[in-house]
Amino acid sequence: MAMQPANKSAPLGYQALSTAIVKSGSAPALRSLGKTSPSFGQQSQALMSSGALMTLSSTDGKFTGRMVAQGCWGTGPKKAGVFKKNLPKNISDKSNTFEAAHHPATQFRRFYERSDLPISVHHGNSPSIDWKVEPERLDYIYLLPIFFDGLIEKEAPYSFLAYKGLQDMLNAARGKEPSLICPAVPSLIIPLKRALNCRDIPTMCKAINTLQMMLRCEPRVGELLVPYYRQLLPAFNLYFRSTKNMGDAIDYGQRKRENLGELIAETLELLERSGGEDAFINIKYMIPAYESCMLNGH
Repeated sequence: MAMQPANKSAPLGYQALSTAIVKSGSAPALRSLGKTSPSFGQQSQALMSSGALMTLSSTDGKFTGRMVAQGCWGTGPKKAGVFKKNLPKNISDKSNTFEAAHHPATQFRRFYERSDLPISVHHGNSPSIDWKVEPERLDYIYLLPIFFDGLIEKEAPYSFLAYKGLQDMLNAARGKEPSLICPAVPSLIIPLKRALNCRDIPTMCKAINTLQMMLRCEPRVGELLVPYYRQLLPAFNLYFRSTKNMGDAIDYGQRKRENLGELIAETLELLERSGGEDAFINIKYMIPAYESCMLNGH
């Protein structure tokens, strides 16, 4: 049965033409269209039906009149995306585990800029700090965490004032009774952890040197730090093997004490010696590669 279009001047759409062919009972069996079909992508095709020429154009290169006449259903509908991965943005970004944080904002800078700290820079041949009040008369519970927070500063004069100010305060508290440092230990954990986790090697070295100085000025701090090993020692475990392999060369920068692996080893031994009987097992739990300096007869 021949099918005649209602209006020969206007081409039929492929949907209307398919419906007409099906109703006529002369539609061939449907078959899928592969991308290698010779008629795929052509701009126009002619369809001969009962002596009449019907042209169907396809601007997207997917469907033509001949395809519809032959029962091809094309590439099918678009994928619904049910099984498409729906991951949050930036999930594949680098973790930057060993990179330093940029532009740190510290309480030390804020307090210093509004003149709430009793210090000023003493300019001379070697810069130093002028204290407006003797360090031993200060409130260590309030000021010591602020100075520890300033350890991550990289800009002058904040970095110099925080590091030098800590040294002066710790030296002033040496041998004092009652202890000036021990009551402030719980409030030092957060700024010390922040300095150790900054991934900046010079900053971490300053924090570790300050921690060693605090343990030497007040040995009782070692036992107070044992409950906080889980906050402080993960950074030590990350850089435990970060030592310089120089062969037979000489490291002329030893006086700067910036060899992170050696500093961590020294600090762990100091923590074990001053931390009491529970220090080693807690250090071993956080740093499995650590070996005791006391059980081996050192």
